[in-house]
Amino acid sequence: MAARAAVSRLNRGSFGGFLSMFGFMPLRDWTCVLAVVCGLLSAALGDEELFQEEFLKREYSLVKPYRGLGFSASSHWDLMGTAMVTGDYVRLTPDMQSRQGAVWSRVPLFVQDWELKLHFKIHGQGKKNFNGDGMAFWLTKERMQNGPAFGNINKFTGLGIFVDTYPNADKTHDRTFPYVSVMLGNGSVEYDHERDGRPSELGGCSAMVRNAVYDTFILVRYEKNRLTLMVDVDGKQEWKECVDISGLYLPRGYFFGVTSATGDLSDNHDLVSLKLYQLEVQRTPQEEEEDNVRVPRVDMTQFQVKVEDEGGRSIIHLFFLFIFSVLGLVVLVVVAIVLYGRYKENKRKRFY
Repeated sequence: MAARAAVSRLNRGSFGGFLSMFGFMPLRDWTCVLAVVCGLLSAALGDEELFQEEFLKREYSLVKPYRGLGFSASSHWDLMGTAMVTGDYVRLTPDMQSRQGAVWSRVPLFVQDWELKLHFKIHGQGKKNFNGDGMAFWLTKERMQNGPAFGNINKFTGLGIFVDTYPNADKTHDRTFPYVSVMLGNGSVEYDHERDGRPSELGGCSAMVRNAVYDTFILVRYEKNRLTLMVDVDGKQEWKECVDISGLYLPRGYFFGVTSATGDLSDNHDLVSLKLYQLEVQRTPQEEEEDNVRVPRVDMTQFQVKVEDEGGRSIIHLFFLFIFSVLGLVVLVVVAIVLYGRYKENKRKRFY
């Protein structure tokens, strides 16, 4: 009992000392403590922002206020076609028919591993499936050339990421538009716009980016020859994986570009910002040697089916399957009729 009383008095004394230390601290001292805590938190957040800013490559980035874009000799970007600069975005094409617009980097990319964050907006007055055509993000050898692939040439060398808002050939409704897809071009493979790029697509996903209530983003990460594409379009500030491709090799010295086009149908296609961050990645000498490629290539063994003739082969396959099914049914009917005739004939013979 004496021991318990002693422990109880000790606990009360310790707690009372604790309260006396903080409860009777002068207001000036409390102010100093709060100032120190706030300073530490601010420093921590500042360090994080500084860390991001240090790896932001401004010569490859396009952000507000877009000073001198397309006109100044000191600008890192060129405008093309109907592209125009406003205070809040670069409008590549207005909501008008038969327009093409683009913005292309003047500085070739020599960063080995990088992360690209794209902030864009697609919106217009047309109803669903009465709008078009979409926009594309590029890292290619060629630049500043008009063409049928969302305002760029359809035989390109490098990486193309397409945000397709109109289904040209999708009659089976096996995918929902808008649809984001990835293609790697070597200068001879063609992006088939009339078939929504399916013959050369490496991967993709549906993303509701048109007339979205929230800001729409695409994140592209290229690290150790692995390309990952993610989207954030529903306001949750969470990245949703769309494409993950390993064994993809991109030469250095290519140019970033963003293009869009309208046809008989139209939309506003706006680029808000493009930010490129350099990634610090450790490599072995062998990996460094493997990265020195002159022509884009991808390891196709990771894909279960070849995509070159996907649409054509599926139609032919269904056609021949129908023909052989009909022929098989006809043969079965003929055999059944013959067997039934013989059965009737044998039955009559038994009555004579």
